[in-house]
Amino acid sequence: MHFTITHPMHRHPYNPELVSGSGIAAVAAAAEAAGFHGFGFTDHPAPTQRWLDAGGHDALDPFVAMGFAAAHTSTLRLIPNIVVLPYRNPFVVAKSGATLDLLSGGRFTLAVGVGYLKKEFAALGVDYDERAELFDEALDVIRTIWTTDDVSFEGRHFTARGITAHPRPVSEPHPPIWIGGNTGAARRRAAQKGDGWCPFPAPAALAQTARTAAIDSPERLVDGIDDLRRRIDAAGRDWTDFDVVFSNFDGGNPAADDFNADAYLTGVEKLATLGVTWLQVSLPGDSVAHAIETIDRFRTLVIDA
Repeated sequence: MHFTITHPMHRHPYNPELVSGSGIAAVAAAAEAAGFHGFGFTDHPAPTQRWLDAGGHDALDPFVAMGFAAAHTSTLRLIPNIVVLPYRNPFVVAKSGATLDLLSGGRFTLAVGVGYLKKEFAALGVDYDERAELFDEALDVIRTIWTTDDVSFEGRHFTARGITAHPRPVSEPHPPIWIGGNTGAARRRAAQKGDGWCPFPAPAALAQTARTAAIDSPERLVDGIDDLRRRIDAAGRDWTDFDVVFSNFDGGNPAADDFNADAYLTGVEKLATLGVTWLQVSLPGDSVAHAIETIDRFRTLVIDA
């Protein structure tokens, strides 16, 4: 099992320590030293005040922040959680990803989703109702431009003639692409165009807010993974080449006093049996010191156990 964390900007307003260069470097370095495998940032370039007041959170630019973290680490895989792909031109995303992969020595994974905040789409001048079509076209553009010279593309939203974008990523054949979302559509995209699926735990209320499907039990996760495997088989692809990313239902929050490491480890084993290959581990967002303390505690109780 691989363990990954998202830099803990969980709230608005955030603790300024978390957005300092020293704070990001300290959290990333601590995660790497503890044996974590991945580290990333969220993507909200234009959240509304209403969303922030209702429990949303601020965010750094994920590509810039991952580049900074890359410069202070040597083994951590850089995994955004997640890039809202329709917000950006795919040629720009491909260039940012290729640059990050090159400068980090092949440590970049592009995790992407369709997004759900209508007013953020509006602020960025992107048609919310076209987000699925934008997403699909962008995936095709990115995979192609990372692997091919003299690219021409004719889509509904993106058109290009004779484009060659070097330097290319150093990962072969290209950086992994993980598809976020809990729906059948997300799994279809993952099976056809991705290298992994990254759903998230979502009870019914959260699922409705995020405009996705609920995954609030191991049984619903199993249903999703079974569906993904059927789709991968139908596409003639190899299931063993795919990653599945999720969180652990068992054991509680690693930062909490009542965290049960034995139950957590049992949950890790169950998830691995289901086909989960990466686990998202939550960190407290009140201070850098508390985040690092939780990382070290997780190392002792889980990673080194």
